[in-house]
Amino acid sequence: MVIASLTTFLAFAFVLAVIGYRLFRGTGSAPAPPAELSATLPAGAKVVASAVGDGRVVLTIEVGGALELRSFDLDTLKPLAVRRLDTNP
Repeated sequence: MVIASLTTFLAFAFVLAVIGYRLFRGTGSAPAPPAELSATLPAGAKVVASAVGDGRVVLTIEVGGALELRSFDLDTLKPLAVRRLDTNP
């Protein structure tokens, strides 16, 4: 009975040690909260759609009755490209 109790105690202590190690090991500091970022759009622009992927944000906006695609860097919101879509061939 002593051997069974000792084995159970060692197994329990091992499990607690593993949990404690994973919780308290130094993996660095927590990431900083995101800063306030903003992207400027033309006055009167209406956002029609948005898409996020591959480190970019792409907005489809309506400006003066025409559609534009504007892409921004996801981390800094710096403009990457502007593409105006024409409906006339």
